[in-house]
Amino acid sequence: MHLQNFARFSLEPLMPRSALLAVIKASSALATQAAMVVLAGNFGLQAFAQNSAGMPGKAIVDKNCNLCHQVAQHAARGYTAEGWDTVLKMMTNQGLVASDEDKELARAYLIQTFPEKEKPKAVLIDGPVKVKFQTWHLPIAGSRPHDPLGARDGSIWYTAQMANVIGRIDPQTGSIRQYPLKKSHSGPHGLMEDKSGNIWYTANTGGQIGKLNPKTGENTEYPMPDASVTDPHSLAIDKQGDIWFTAQASNRLGRLNPKTGNITLLTPPSSNSRPYGIMMDSKGWIDYVAFGTNVVGQVNPKTLAIKEFHLPNPDTRPRRLVAAPDDTIWYADHTRGYLGHLDPKTGQVTEVPSPGGMKSAPYGMSWIDGVIWYSESGTQPGTVVRFDPQTQQFQTWAIPGGGNIVRNTSKTPDGNFLLASSLMNEITLVNIQH
Repeated sequence: MHLQNFARFSLEPLMPRSALLAVIKASSALATQAAMVVLAGNFGLQAFAQNSAGMPGKAIVDKNCNLCHQVAQHAARGYTAEGWDTVLKMMTNQGLVASDEDKELARAYLIQTFPEKEKPKAVLIDGPVKVKFQTWHLPIAGSRPHDPLGARDGSIWYTAQMANVIGRIDPQTGSIRQYPLKKSHSGPHGLMEDKSGNIWYTANTGGQIGKLNPKTGENTEYPMPDASVTDPHSLAIDKQGDIWFTAQASNRLGRLNPKTGNITLLTPPSSNSRPYGIMMDSKGWIDYVAFGTNVVGQVNPKTLAIKEFHLPNPDTRPRRLVAAPDDTIWYADHTRGYLGHLDPKTGQVTEVPSPGGMKSAPYGMSWIDGVIWYSESGTQPGTVVRFDPQTQQFQTWAIPGGGNIVRNTSKTPDGNFLLASSLMNEITLVNIQH
């Protein structure tokens, strides 16, 4: 069952769960559907047919691709040769099987037919702050690290979405310990630490919330009470210890009471709004952004009422957010290349263009000591961006190795910045010279 949810792992930007089979001879119809999703991602069927004519790899695709959905009408992004190698490893991690010969033919086909689309050059801006990058390459190839987490004991955690493990890095020694999860192919995604040091995660293709006890390795699973809610996405923990989460494709929000195991599901007012990033503000209200529309939302934790703020530009698609100490909300407008600011008290919205421009694709973001730190995932190379709300000044750095693709970030307890680069299979610590 896990492979039919592979669409949620597919290419940027937002797209329907649709694609065309690409890569390898699958061992079942379900595996075929999974491979189908990754290949075409953002490619139109007509362009696919034109570009693939006559290639040996096309025969493999044609033989195995008989499950097809409406394909997203987005411009093709593609991958480098190294990127396609990583995608093939991700798919293999998800249970796909192919002969070496078929895999090599498929690889050549993918590289030629779907080269990486040119990205805007990163805009590097000097400034007063100095940083030092420290990177760990993860042990399982194609693991697709999604969320990083700086724990209170100084360790660094990450979700390996395609490897079905949660990892712990000791930054002092560089050692990495991996914790396999009970449910196979559960797709660990969001990541948070509670007051007791337990690690909570969303199982994006497992339809559940999970808890890992680092001391014992015990893995506790909390399945969704509604089987239609298949994709818990990002999470936040409130002052009472309750776990709040989004379910993007299912268009739901949820709250888990760890004491009882009870899960309450909520439905946002806007249909197909695709709740994505989620945070808690200083009052305990739950803030979230909806990646399927131009909405920032708030949940009253006592009444469970949801209030939506419709952002001024209908093309805005906020993907991540931070809640400032004054309870205003900063968000990353992924599709338009802006950093946005919403005051929920007045409804006023202001926007600032991200340095990399309209195709810079701002993504993961964190609030550190009164400053917004975030990533631009659409530039070449990817960047770390620092924005000071007081001075309105930007400073940027190129991420070593390219930083492709930073989907989420985290603040460490000592005030540094963590990145997870999913295609590079790396976790990076940005040491800020305070």
